Amino acid sequence: MIGVDIVSNRRIKEAIDRFGERFLKRIYTPNELEYCKTQANYIACLSARWAGKEAVLKAVYQHTGILLKFSEIEILGDFGKPARVNLLKDGLKLNLFISLSHEKEYSVAVALIT
Repeated sequence: MIGVDIVSNRRIKEAIDRFGERFLKRIYTPNELEYCKTQANYIACLSARWAGKEAVLKAVYQHTGILLKFSEIEILGDFGKPARVNLLKDGLKLNLFISLSHEKEYSVAVALIT
């Protein structure tokens, strides 16, 4: 199964400006926030994770019929290596791969379950 998503980086920035910590804590795990704070483009990093969570959500739902929450999906970076996904829902184990990309205005992600 494949899931894909694209998001405007401006949309994520506006959500952060409007809702602040409440938005960040509802969507991102502490590990994701810590990683993105170390990146040159904090907003693009968060946007890529948003797109990644959407892509994972779509792929998992198509494969299992389970609708995950954003808080049950953690996308971890490893400086220069491909991102990896941790599913935080008890009992859900999948062979899941993700690819993230971002540029000035947009972030995109593709998730694949094999």
